[in-house]
Amino acid sequence: MSSVSFPHLRRSLLATTAIAGACALLALVSPSYARASTTPEVAATVEQDSAIRPFKVNIPEEAVADLRKRVLATRWPDRETVGDQSQGVQLAKLQELVAYWGTQYDWRKVEKQLNALPMFVTKIDGLDIQFIHVKSKHPNAMPLLLTHGWPGSILELTKAIAPLTDPTAHGGRAEDAFDVIIPSMPGYGFSQRPTSGGWNPDRIGLAWDVLMKRLGYKRYVSQGGDWGSVIADAMGRQAPSGLLGIHVNMPATVPADVARAISDGTPPPAGLSTSETEAYESMKTFFSKNAAYGAMMGTRPQTVGYGLSDSPAGLAAWMFDKFNQWTYSGGDAGKSLTKDEMLDGISLYWLTNSAVSSARLYWENNNNNFNAVEQKTRDIKIPVAVTVFPGEIYKAPKTWTERAYPNLVYFNEVDKGGHFAAWEEPELFAKELRAAFRTLR
Repeated sequence: MSSVSFPHLRRSLLATTAIAGACALLALVSPSYARASTTPEVAATVEQDSAIRPFKVNIPEEAVADLRKRVLATRWPDRETVGDQSQGVQLAKLQELVAYWGTQYDWRKVEKQLNALPMFVTKIDGLDIQFIHVKSKHPNAMPLLLTHGWPGSILELTKAIAPLTDPTAHGGRAEDAFDVIIPSMPGYGFSQRPTSGGWNPDRIGLAWDVLMKRLGYKRYVSQGGDWGSVIADAMGRQAPSGLLGIHVNMPATVPADVARAISDGTPPPAGLSTSETEAYESMKTFFSKNAAYGAMMGTRPQTVGYGLSDSPAGLAAWMFDKFNQWTYSGGDAGKSLTKDEMLDGISLYWLTNSAVSSARLYWENNNNNFNAVEQKTRDIKIPVAVTVFPGEIYKAPKTWTERAYPNLVYFNEVDKGGHFAAWEEPELFAKELRAAFRTLR
């Protein structure tokens, strides 16, 4: 999940961090890929830095064995004192998942699956960015940039590759085919971890455009959920040449007056429709009961990271909690994702030691990513498409979406799937993208 604003008890703290985030944005220097030089030595370095290099995953066996050893040595707390998930992940549920992790789970399976895909790495703005790049066999395929979120990774998008690149094998038409590019965000997975501040969604958006141009694409579209939605929105505001449009499945549509009522703990504005009231109640519940993780990572990512980097069970609980809450599963993620799929994602964070570096993105962008005003959605002039999945944190009403995005060209509500749309429902996700971008080809 992307960054959030929190209720009235935290407003003063958030005001401080929001100012800090704004100052960080203003202080960004020109990215290295934009610098020019006439010296042969620097020119050679730039050429080397822009190289696209093959990439394979090869986690050392010692790291895999150490993970298993740590998992089996977990020191457990006492169980929760309630009969539901209101205090967090329930002990018995987590113990079941972690026991499987330590005795039956096989990391090498997902490593093999990843290595069967064309993966590469290239340096952009000083960081090595790892990405998947699958080209369609169909002619004139549309280049599609997919961006993951937290607690996701490139793994949450891989099941959608086949229906997107080979639509004829999945109920679609050849003319709906995409070339698919899936980068790991800086500090996530196999991309390099930033060693200084400033890597916020705007900067990532600029880097993603460099990536697409470096791959030779002059025209492309961008899609995202969670942080990926925030980055797609940022790219929409930037409107780089060749970006035809964006699609998001976690849109920023909440009006300012509704966001203010949620933050202040006051009644909602008068005159809300049924769907708007439902969205308000979902947001109210989220901020009052389920957003503490964002407060921690948005204000103290380093502090929370020590435990997440030292305890596999702690990391699993941190992520499993969101799998349960944000899948379309009624609170039981196992109905939407397999144990192996969830542990693939958790293991990726552990084996790349990216719990802290991924959390820092919240610190870089500690604001309300559901708020249309804070996300400046009305500054997005290029075409925007939105799909609302029923298990999302909130179901964006069409009225709010039309108000938020002035050039909304596609809006659809589907009947299954949640926050991790491509992971939970890859066929439906691909179908939505075909429809959303059809008029932009």
